[in-house]
Amino acid sequence: MKKIIYTITLSLSTFVGFSQNGEISIEQDEKITELIDIYSSSNENSNVYRIQVFFGSFQKAQNIKNKVDVDFPGWYSKIDFESPSYRVRVGKFKTKLKAEQKLIEVRKKYPNAMLLKPKKTTK
Repeated sequence: MKKIIYTITLSLSTFVGFSQNGEISIEQDEKITELIDIYSSSNENSNVYRIQVFFGSFQKAQNIKNKVDVDFPGWYSKIDFESPSYRVRVGKFKTKLKAEQKLIEVRKKYPNAMLLKPKKTTK
């Protein structure tokens, strides 16, 4: 029994003695950081009204987006993910009046559609 414990102890100490410690360094182009900042600020500072026509699963969101693209050709449409669901949003309207006019049109096909206010800009 002592031989087995001695053998196991010796084996484990050998593995521990030969373990390696390393250091990882990541080099990244500075332009990537700049692009991420630009992308983030452009999304945060969106001063447009949007209309949300659906929220739920990704598969249903894709189906609704395809229908929206047919129902409202030429309108900007996008699937956004906001945990825990996917949201189909259409349009980019600069004024509330224009957005409300379009909302009336959208509600004829999507009665649960709602108007989303622009995100407030903070500096």
